[in-house]
Amino acid sequence: MNDELLIKFLLKESSEEENQKVENWLNVNEANKKHFTQLETIWQLSNTLKSENKRDEEQAWESFKARRGNLETQNTKIKSLNTRNVWFRIAAVLFIAVGGWLLYNLYASGNYTELSASNQVRTENLPDGSALTLNKHSKISYAGNFKNNRKLKMQDGDVFFEVAKDKTHPFVIDIDKVSVEVVGTSFNIRHQKNDTEVNVETGIVRVRLGVEEIKLYKGEKIIINGNTHQLVKEQSTDQLYNYYRTNLFQANNIPLSKLIKALNAAYGSNIVLDEKVKALIITTTLKWDSINENLKVICDTLNLKLSRNGNNILLSY
Repeated sequence: MNDELLIKFLLKESSEEENQKVENWLNVNEANKKHFTQLETIWQLSNTLKSENKRDEEQAWESFKARRGNLETQNTKIKSLNTRNVWFRIAAVLFIAVGGWLLYNLYASGNYTELSASNQVRTENLPDGSALTLNKHSKISYAGNFKNNRKLKMQDGDVFFEVAKDKTHPFVIDIDKVSVEVVGTSFNIRHQKNDTEVNVETGIVRVRLGVEEIKLYKGEKIIINGNTHQLVKEQSTDQLYNYYRTNLFQANNIPLSKLIKALNAAYGSNIVLDEKVKALIITTTLKWDSINENLKVICDTLNLKLSRNGNNILLSY
């Protein structure tokens, strides 16, 4: 079955014999129905796009119909001219459909759907099957035609990505001037106050900043300072970034100051360390529940004292 006859069928310009031929062809198998549905979708899409600029098109179409009517009244026996008109319309439909499809993809790629988490951690599945976990107060958006254009924009917060594999459509996250690209992997991005941190759990992540590019592998991370804008990777020595997924703060032989920074980010607290205790090393696992219970564990572990001044909490010897 050729597409020209199917288009005539869609335009309702086919004969009864041709209509029956198309109906029989459609009933042969599901593949034929699928092909016809795809053709019909493109036709409907072209009509939708044409309606946005309908005035000029309708005028041209009415003029075209008038000219065709004149030809038909002059000589009804000139079938070749009518056939030529049909072919012109078929060509016009295909031209509009293809152009409309391209315009649709271009237009859809500019639309982004926003995902945000307020006071609770949020999990979402993207149209391509990728999974996101958003920490509270995090915000990200993805392209409207995401299956064919896997692009996201990250505004703020912490997001963990489990990316579905698709080698033909790379998964790209834009964060200010930083671009992160993957095919299928899992990693965490934290973006706060122009600073960006990427931690890779599986696979390979490509990070770009201007003309610079660096690859991160499992167990590696990169911290991009908003002021210096340098790409320097290092080994991940902890999984503190993962607390909102695991509900645990896992500190394994790390500086106390690093653990306190994570607690302040998680609880929105203002815990301050005395200069004498900033360099202390701590190994412990804390649950993401009561901040007071966690501070008690830290003080008991390192033999520290806690004092409060309003909302400020000081840890010292």
